[in-house]
Amino acid sequence: MTNDIKKQIESLREKLRQYNYEYHVLDAPTVSDAEYDTLLKKLIALETQYPAFQDPHSPSQKVGGSPLPKFKKYKHRQMMMGLSNVYNDEEMREVFDRWVKVLGDDFSMVVEPKFDGLSVELVYEQGKLSVAATRGDGQTGEDVTGNVQTIAAVPLQLRAPFPELLEVRGEILLTKADFEILNKERAEQGEALFANPRNAAAGSIRQLDPKVAARRNLTLFCYGMGSPIPGIHSHSEFLNALGGWGLKTNPLRETVKTPEAIDKFYGKIEKQRESLPYEIDGIVIKANQFRHQEELGNIARRPRWAVAYKYPAQEANTVLNAVSFQVGRTGAITPVAELEPVSIGGVEVKRASLHNEDQIQQLDLRLGDTVVVKRAGDVIPKVESVVTSLRPKNAKKIHFPKKCPSCGGEIIRPEGEAAYRCFNASCPAKLAESLAHFVSKRAMNIDGLGEKWISQFLENGLIEGFSDLYTLTIKQLQDLERQGQKSSENLIAAIEASKEVSLGRFIYALGIPMVGERTGELLADHFGSIENFLKAKKEDLIEVEEVGEKVAEAISDYTVNPKNQKEVKLLLKRGVKPSSTSSVTKDTLKGKTFVITGTLPSLSRDEAAELIRQSGGKVTSSVSKKTDYLVLGENPGSKLKKAETLDVTRISEMELKKLTSP
Repeated sequence: MTNDIKKQIESLREKLRQYNYEYHVLDAPTVSDAEYDTLLKKLIALETQYPAFQDPHSPSQKVGGSPLPKFKKYKHRQMMMGLSNVYNDEEMREVFDRWVKVLGDDFSMVVEPKFDGLSVELVYEQGKLSVAATRGDGQTGEDVTGNVQTIAAVPLQLRAPFPELLEVRGEILLTKADFEILNKERAEQGEALFANPRNAAAGSIRQLDPKVAARRNLTLFCYGMGSPIPGIHSHSEFLNALGGWGLKTNPLRETVKTPEAIDKFYGKIEKQRESLPYEIDGIVIKANQFRHQEELGNIARRPRWAVAYKYPAQEANTVLNAVSFQVGRTGAITPVAELEPVSIGGVEVKRASLHNEDQIQQLDLRLGDTVVVKRAGDVIPKVESVVTSLRPKNAKKIHFPKKCPSCGGEIIRPEGEAAYRCFNASCPAKLAESLAHFVSKRAMNIDGLGEKWISQFLENGLIEGFSDLYTLTIKQLQDLERQGQKSSENLIAAIEASKEVSLGRFIYALGIPMVGERTGELLADHFGSIENFLKAKKEDLIEVEEVGEKVAEAISDYTVNPKNQKEVKLLLKRGVKPSSTSSVTKDTLKGKTFVITGTLPSLSRDEAAELIRQSGGKVTSSVSKKTDYLVLGENPGSKLKKAETLDVTRISEMELKKLTSP
């Protein structure tokens, strides 16, 4: 029996590693996301039920572990150096000429994009990830292994045959699309926005809770070597070998020999820059042969054998003509700068983000000001600063509206938030944004239903809420301007297909303030059905893992609203079937509520919580009268005192395992 379980676990791990390799390295997935998720859940369930077979390098470890107390320091075996920069063709050719003086004229170079992210080093010993560390000062960085191992593109175990020791340098990135989604969610929840994708990636890695990194869809490209590897003699050889070991590299690279070839690559990548899914700020030129790199040597903390050839800064000065105000799906009012059109990086910019009233005041921004607008690193251009020396005498202060610019309703700035909000449930702008969120890929995933369709539906009075989407007909769509038979049929088919949806995605799709994807999943696991969720009171919601007072209040405000209740019931009546994807495999602990505190001997808190959920129990973050058991580890916090006051039963990890045994 034990051997059978072990073989089953190893088989699942190998399958998942292969699927990760196909998806992230080969870019040729062979299974659907749903099939992958099913296998992963099965593996987690087995590892939790049979903790003797747990492995820190299992694919299951990418879901995010327990919060870390602090980052340890890690000393790099080989210094992680930065790069010198050149900014034009003349400076690039000066570098090339210096290389010719040392190497002669018979050498090759590798040219590749220069990513704008967070540099890290991955250390693999005997094929297994042992450390992931930031650059730091080049000699000593921070050990961020717990966060980096959650990144799907980072294998925890290499594909054989691999070197005994592999130190590979790479760049952690957040794509432009995911950055935009992240900042939009933060704005709607009244949180501070990230300035650019690089800051978002760095912020995700430099925080103590791996679950945050796991949720942010980070990726990584490998581009450099630490300690030498026997048998590999050039940078191009090394990059080719990385793919075989299961590590992701960027395909946009070439081996060249002349300055003219460098210029050609520089121009080609610059043309592609806007369409790339991630941010770059130039190209990197490296001497290819490692013996040539040694001959050229290093200077201080920078190599002489590599240089960054940067693109011009994507910013420009222009005049602020006006400020308009947009309304988001949660009613958040966002100011937008209306600018004198200006070309930045070959793209005409007329509008830029101002985020909120506080930023306007911090910039001391006024109508008529000359402003610096920046695009580098940002999906949406933003106003970076004000050139006050050019301020005209008639420059006017900017006043935030007192009423909603869409419906004229009252707007309020909730305590502790940066954004003003419109709370009118019938606000047209809120409805349009809410519909866009409802149909989005991560919510109901109605393929092809974009802003143009939504605008036409609203303008023609075809929909007033989410549920009306499921009453649309092919004829209604064909009657709209410039819509044909095929496109109408495809959209109706996509709407029909969306009716089968997981409960977590459905809850997220409703657009409840402060409820993201992760919270939607936790609510689905806790309540099991949409009916139970809608009946939940605030005190019930606080029992859900990671749901605090503010989130519980936001959910309660939504669910007690008769209009919202009616809308959800209409969705169900019109065929939407949200189904629970609970991982419960038995009901040993059905009806029992647990809280976990302290460090357990062999299980992480996540593993202990999963064990409880699989047995039908519930895990909450705070002790209350409804708590049945407090699972007690070393160094417990204030939860122990509260449990003693309420006379809650305290149990050890071993006792928990006995409770969950068949």
